[in-house]
Amino acid sequence: MSERGEPTTDTAASRDRTDPADTFDTQYAVESVDAVDRVESATEAFVAHRNLLFTVAYEMLGSAADAEDVLQETWLRWASVDLDTVRDKRAFLVRIATRQALDRLRALGRRRESYVGPWLPEPLLTAPDVAEDVELADSVSMAMLLVLETLSPTERAVFVLREVFDLDYDEIAEAVGKSQAAVRQIAHRARAHVAARRPRGMASPAETQAALHAFRRAVETGDLQSLLDILAPDVVALSDGGGIKHALLQPIVGVRQVARLLAVRWWRRDAERSVEVVQINGGPGLLVRVNGEIDGVLAMRIENGYVTGVYHVRNPEKLSHVEREIAVSR
Repeated sequence: MSERGEPTTDTAASRDRTDPADTFDTQYAVESVDAVDRVESATEAFVAHRNLLFTVAYEMLGSAADAEDVLQETWLRWASVDLDTVRDKRAFLVRIATRQALDRLRALGRRRESYVGPWLPEPLLTAPDVAEDVELADSVSMAMLLVLETLSPTERAVFVLREVFDLDYDEIAEAVGKSQAAVRQIAHRARAHVAARRPRGMASPAETQAALHAFRRAVETGDLQSLLDILAPDVVALSDGGGIKHALLQPIVGVRQVARLLAVRWWRRDAERSVEVVQINGGPGLLVRVNGEIDGVLAMRIENGYVTGVYHVRNPEKLSHVEREIAVSR
């Protein structure tokens, strides 16, 4: 107390005393900033590799819708990871996406057993520069995705990660939960399986364009002879309506059978129809509209200047990714 009876202030003691609330607020602010930084860092890495992750999932699943779901699941798991423990963010993200895609692929295999008619991959409208990367374009093509459908889920994952994205065997082993020795054996087996079934003859860009435009003119006019001239002798035609739209229930094989199908049966001549040349899955394709609405997508495999494969997707549930370009990358 002072001589006048007023309380004195111990400034040194006052400086030493800290309000617990002030400590809490400061700590909370620091933790909040750290949390924001972690989210921003995780988001930056995810966005940087998003197209790659989508492509990995799509090549494993053959479905853009399912690949998008895998991306969502990958993000949820990635957002909870302690990034301080991650040496290679790209490899870690690919591992998460691969595991999610494998789980989904096993479930999808059971659903496809009851699919009505032939199953075709969900088509993508891709940018012109995809075709310039020959290996990437081949890996997302309808023909290759159909070949990959004949592999087991693990074989498909190993083949995609090794042959398309060139991941090391140790990275693939972590992604699929196998030893490196097992992964090497699986990769060898899958490679041999795909090599025996993949398209062999490559067409030059000039041959591809010539065949595509000749094919378009032929189907628009119903000119049977022109179709006979452009189709390969062993051409195969498949269509996918998913039980919703009219489509073939079995593949059609042979030049005359496919030409007759294209000239007479596949096109509604009484409707207002337009055919637009587009790039589907890194290769030549046609986007078909009937009365202004998208009716289907027709993708082609062209080898040595001839059409060897025709893939017609009419299932409306598979046409949502042909209205805008989808980015794929390696």
